[in-house]
Amino acid sequence: MSTVQVTIVEDDTKIADIQNHFIEKIEGFEVTGIAHSISEAEEILPILKPNLVLLDVYFPDGNGIDLLWKIRSQHHAIDVILITAAKEVETLQEAIRGGAFDYILKPVVFDRFQKTLLKYRMHLQNLSGMNEINQDDVDRLLHPEPVELDYSLEIPKGIDPITLQKVEDVMNQAKKPGYTAEQVGELIGAGRTTARRYLEYLVKRGVIAADVSYGTVGRPGRVYHGIQSP
Repeated sequence: MSTVQVTIVEDDTKIADIQNHFIEKIEGFEVTGIAHSISEAEEILPILKPNLVLLDVYFPDGNGIDLLWKIRSQHHAIDVILITAAKEVETLQEAIRGGAFDYILKPVVFDRFQKTLLKYRMHLQNLSGMNEINQDDVDRLLHPEPVELDYSLEIPKGIDPITLQKVEDVMNQAKKPGYTAEQVGELIGAGRTTARRYLEYLVKRGVIAADVSYGTVGRPGRVYHGIQSP
């Protein structure tokens, strides 16, 4: 089947960039547009006509659930996955009633993100070419088997799972915007070089992110932080 066209609707530019980066790592998907507000999304969706919208809930100029219902009423060929920090049961219920394909809570982990998109692509593949359905078809479409992920980034030699978990715990429980490799090493009782190796592995997996910090003295260094919601 053809490439799935995706539009990201997310007001936080960094989170939108992370989602864009995640999609680049998944074969068969392409980001054709990014909107950082409800009004911008309403302008570009009729033009881009994507297959799939990744939609946040909270925006300065509106609510993603309202946009979901507008998409349902005006763009019948567009599917929606909610990616949000909204943990209210009522919001989830509205998303389900509005026909959202899935509901992912921030911070987004790449493996969970990939699983949803592959499940969505499989859904489209199952639908393609069908003229009529029987009960088995309905059951397969609405209650599919779990997607088996092809982990191309399995834990390599030299990465100890226990140490890896310690680094992940530090990043998940971070009390500051970011840590250097040296700081993480101190927290887990390891050297800077060891900590950096594990941090870079987590960056490669898409579990955490890294930025360059330009200090007043010396060379720029890397600062690692969890992928958090605003």
